[in-house]
Amino acid sequence: MPGMKSSRRSSSTALLLLLTHLVAALEVPLDLPQPPTITHQSPKDYIIDPRDNILIQCEAKGKPAPRFSWTRNGTHFNIDKDPRVMMKPNSGTLLIDIVGGGKAEAYEGEYQCTARNDRGTAVSNKIVIRQSRSPMWAKEKIEPKVVQEGASLVLHCDPPSGLPPPIIFWMDNSMQRFTQDARVSQGLNGDLYFSNVQPEDTRADYICYARFNHTQTIQQKQPISVKVMTHSPAGERRPSILTPRGTSSRKTVLRGQVLYLECIAEGLPTPVIHWTKEGGELPAHRAFEINFKKTLKIIHVSEADAGKYRCTAKNYLGTSSHVIVVTVKAAPYWISEPKNLVLAPGEDGRLICRANGNPKPAIQWLVNGFPIENAPSDISREIMEDTISFTKVQTSSSAVYQCNASNEHGYLLANAFVNVLAETPRMLSEPDQVYQVIANKPALLDCEFFGSPIPQIQWFKDDQGSVLHGDSYIVHENGTLEIAFAQKNDSGTYTCIATNTLGVVQNQATLQVKDPTTIIKQPRYQSVQTLGTAVFECKVKHDPTLSPTIIWLKNNEELPDDNRHRASGDVLTILEVSEEDQGSYTCVVNTTLDTNSATAHLTVLARPSTPASPHDRPDPPTDLELTNPRDRSVQLSWIPGEEHNSPITKFLVEYEEDQFEPGLWRHLADVEGTQTTAELQLSPFVNYVFRVVAVNEIGRSEPSLPSEHYFTQPAAPDENPSGVQGLGTDPNNLVITWEPLKGVQHNGPGLTYKVSWRQKVGDDEWTSVMVANVSKYVVSGTPEFSPYELKVQAFNSFGAAPEPEIVIGYSGEDLPMLAPSNVRVHIVNSTLAKVHWDPVPPKSVRGFLKGYKIYYWKQGSLIKRGKRHTEVKILTFSGDKSHGMLPGLEPFSVYKLNVRVFNGKGEGPPSADVTLKTPEGVPSSPAYLKITSPMLDSLTLQWGPPLHPNGILKGYTLKYQRINSTHELGPLVEITIPAENETSWTLRNLNYSTRYKFYLSAFTRVGPGSELTEEAITVMDEVTHQTTPGEGKGISSTSPLLKTDIIIPVDKTMKVMVLRPVITNITSSSNHANISWEFDRMDMHFYVEYKIADSKEPLDKMQINASQTFFVLKGLLPGTVYRVRVVAESQAGQLRSKDERFETRPPAMASRQVDIATQGWFIGLMCAIALLILILLIVCFIKRNKGGKYPVKEKEDAHADPEIQPMKEDDGAFGEYSDTEDHKPLKGSRTPSDGTVKKGVSDDSLVDYGEGGEGQFNEDGSFIGQYSGKKEKETVEGNESSEAPSPVNAMNSFV
Repeated sequence: MPGMKSSRRSSSTALLLLLTHLVAALEVPLDLPQPPTITHQSPKDYIIDPRDNILIQCEAKGKPAPRFSWTRNGTHFNIDKDPRVMMKPNSGTLLIDIVGGGKAEAYEGEYQCTARNDRGTAVSNKIVIRQSRSPMWAKEKIEPKVVQEGASLVLHCDPPSGLPPPIIFWMDNSMQRFTQDARVSQGLNGDLYFSNVQPEDTRADYICYARFNHTQTIQQKQPISVKVMTHSPAGERRPSILTPRGTSSRKTVLRGQVLYLECIAEGLPTPVIHWTKEGGELPAHRAFEINFKKTLKIIHVSEADAGKYRCTAKNYLGTSSHVIVVTVKAAPYWISEPKNLVLAPGEDGRLICRANGNPKPAIQWLVNGFPIENAPSDISREIMEDTISFTKVQTSSSAVYQCNASNEHGYLLANAFVNVLAETPRMLSEPDQVYQVIANKPALLDCEFFGSPIPQIQWFKDDQGSVLHGDSYIVHENGTLEIAFAQKNDSGTYTCIATNTLGVVQNQATLQVKDPTTIIKQPRYQSVQTLGTAVFECKVKHDPTLSPTIIWLKNNEELPDDNRHRASGDVLTILEVSEEDQGSYTCVVNTTLDTNSATAHLTVLARPSTPASPHDRPDPPTDLELTNPRDRSVQLSWIPGEEHNSPITKFLVEYEEDQFEPGLWRHLADVEGTQTTAELQLSPFVNYVFRVVAVNEIGRSEPSLPSEHYFTQPAAPDENPSGVQGLGTDPNNLVITWEPLKGVQHNGPGLTYKVSWRQKVGDDEWTSVMVANVSKYVVSGTPEFSPYELKVQAFNSFGAAPEPEIVIGYSGEDLPMLAPSNVRVHIVNSTLAKVHWDPVPPKSVRGFLKGYKIYYWKQGSLIKRGKRHTEVKILTFSGDKSHGMLPGLEPFSVYKLNVRVFNGKGEGPPSADVTLKTPEGVPSSPAYLKITSPMLDSLTLQWGPPLHPNGILKGYTLKYQRINSTHELGPLVEITIPAENETSWTLRNLNYSTRYKFYLSAFTRVGPGSELTEEAITVMDEVTHQTTPGEGKGISSTSPLLKTDIIIPVDKTMKVMVLRPVITNITSSSNHANISWEFDRMDMHFYVEYKIADSKEPLDKMQINASQTFFVLKGLLPGTVYRVRVVAESQAGQLRSKDERFETRPPAMASRQVDIATQGWFIGLMCAIALLILILLIVCFIKRNKGGKYPVKEKEDAHADPEIQPMKEDDGAFGEYSDTEDHKPLKGSRTPSDGTVKKGVSDDSLVDYGEGGEGQFNEDGSFIGQYSGKKEKETVEGNESSEAPSPVNAMNSFV
């Protein structure tokens, strides 16, 4: 539950003034004689707008007022002769009129300003004036870019070289910027890079724009047209680096600048870029990956950023990398810039000019603008490289000295005067100033002065005769008196006295120390039901001379402007509370000197439906009181709050301090629930405030109101920094780091650290340095990788911490000097070798031994000559090893290798290359296996040689066995086939229409390799129109397509995972085709893609259900060859089957007719039917003869013999004779009176065996007609196809 929190801000204005004032150099009042000082000047590289007037600034001060002159390109610039050039009055600033008709290019050049008076001459930097330029692109004819889908593309911008360089961006004709991403992005040179193009990239308006900010102009390149061809897309591929080119490149950057390293790659899928630094980490908080990680940006470059940076482009197919070697140079930068020197006659002094850079800059001294070697001699002056010493100066020694530090990357120029004066002390601060501060905050009393010789400053308080000194008072060089923690008794009148040999002067100031503003009753946590009222109180205690103002905030913002929120001074009332009112409420108390705040949370509750529990958290303790104060302890007592029927188990004492982490409450002590006092152990130099929280089984109470402040007296530190380490970053340095003390561990003001070091061997004396409150110190000039003893001790204004512990550190590592020797190789098997070497001597490692690396690469195969393999692989073995295993070698191959030792800095030199030859191994499986030319009793197998023979191929082993209708395997037959150019084999004497399973493997002298399996069926006696993928010929409809599953060994219970869709069967007709495939995954989207083979049209795409394993392509053209494939797609990419070809059946044409009348089985059937009809006729005649003459009806009744009745149409029962149907034909015949036969009513008409035949019976019972092919049997009802008369109808025609 959020509780109340208090935060206090210290007044930082005075401290900021102190920091600014204390570093200011001694200023000479302008009413005293002094040499010129340049106060303002234009930048060294000054680029101007050619349309505006040119303003070259040069301002200076001095006494007498300086006179100004200019040089241009090293010679005097006569301003009076050029009417367009004017120098401002009392200034050296030049104004050149360009708007009135002048040409800016006429005033380009190098300008330098000189300011001189009787005491010396100061010079400005050399200001190079150049006008900005925004040239247009040269006219050019840009050819359209035609590129295949998936390929990479670079659109070159080649902007004109303007001044300053333009900003480049790409837009279309609508002035809309192109969206950039990991696939499409702009390089640092302005080119637009496509890692792979997609169809949507096709457009004719890729336009490169160059914006010249100085002249506010934009130039445009001719549009570039891009057309993406989709008919033959580029395949997926591993990444390769587009820019920079090659495997490595170099980059030079200057110290302090921004380093940009770029790496753009192409590939499909789009590669991802990753940056690393070899032998180190990327600089924290200064290195940023931008432009979709293709650019590494490092700000504030330092010498430590030099090294090798590797960018790695990666997709799931592989990686590619590029190494950029970064060299950091440095233009000169100041180590010690010369400062103005004010001396009295007869005094000594010195000017120091120290600068660094890479290369190291040369130092040149000038006096009054001329090389010092050409200046008049001065016996008081002595030059020692970067220092000029002055001894017993006189007034004539006054001059302005210039120090120029330069190297090939730039220069620094500093003016510093030597002013010889004899002046009595004078006060520059306002007299009788009144300073007001809050107790326990710093107090800063100014005493700005001048005199020559420099006066001595002393401070006195009130009427006390003793000088203020000691730990409570600090007098700075500029005369300011600092009281680190002002107390009420520090109030009073302070006197500053400045004294030199020529006189004395004093100034007075008054200090008033005010009580801090505290919130004695903080707003409390509120839990209010909706429509209730919330009241927050904020009672304040403040210094009576200060007038506080109280404002209320909600969630750190102003209160809502409505009538429900009523702020009346220290009380906030919220009426008719709603859910929107829930949040934090803060009262902020401000005075002219300090501020304070307290926050509480309002929770809005729905109205309860059940009575509240009588048990609750306790109320907060009250009446906190501090007693028995000591240096490092105090006693705290309190009164417990209401327990609410749950006893208090313990109290938590928390504290806040307002110096180091104000506003943060920390746990200090746990107290038993039966006690109400606690002896608190405290740290020195902390301004404490306490609060107490009560705890019972229900939970914690709200915190109590804070106690009064308790400030502990300062003392020496009790402990030293922890985590001391020493480790060099370069061979000639040692970086000592530590965890600094926390604020409450300082124990007093002025915390510093004493950093000490010495070499562990051969160095008895410690070298020490005092540093500020930092956490690192760099020791330079150390020998490489030497052990050092280190210690870091804490100090403050009151003394030192105990003697610290000594830790061991090491100076920086260097690269190992020697390579491992006596490298030997032992062959374990055809893919594994063991490498032995003699370790390098420990001293040659020159760092921490990290391990050894084996670099190895394949030279070639022992079977056939091929291109040399240059891909180098690396195996790393950590620690002090003398051997390592080399796995994953290719059999029957030649490798070379070498061994290198590496430390934390990097790798040493390689050993001599060693050659190893791997023995023969077993081959891989054949490249493919497919069955062609199926016949009744034979099959032809075709295969490809193994991609990796791993030795001299001796032959192939072919095994096969039958598969019966219950999928049981028959006996295994094995055949050995010699390897001499054999890649096919025909098996004969097979059973027709039988499924076989085949296993094919290659073998070398060592043994057989992996098997490739396939299944196929011999054909029946007729051939149907069907195409096997890849063949385009009619074969058995059950003939499978090639599958490249590898099985070792053959196992009927083992399921082989198909890694991508495999088309297993294609059956085609004239206008459709049935595609079947195998694939083991259903968590993907599936498509069938097809088109006419060898056409340039894009593939048609049909989406299918993931659960399907077949699909019918409709609307195909007859007699046409098509190309088809199956695609499985997921977020990770696409898996495609091999492209297969098939041919649709040709259009209908006259085919070979089969004469059924000549078929033996048909002749036999007709004879049987004729015999049956003859028997029926005989029976009819016999009955007729027995009954005498019969009417016509009786003749018709004779036809109703049940033996020749057809089956009923509805239920298949035999028809029944009905006397009521005298005049109706027999069911199933329905012969009309004209003797014709109606269509489609016989269930077993012989027309079922023909295609619309007009057949009929002859008198001898033979059937006349020809049939050409099988016809599907059609249903009775609604059948409109023509048919021949049934045998029963034929019999009726005889009666």
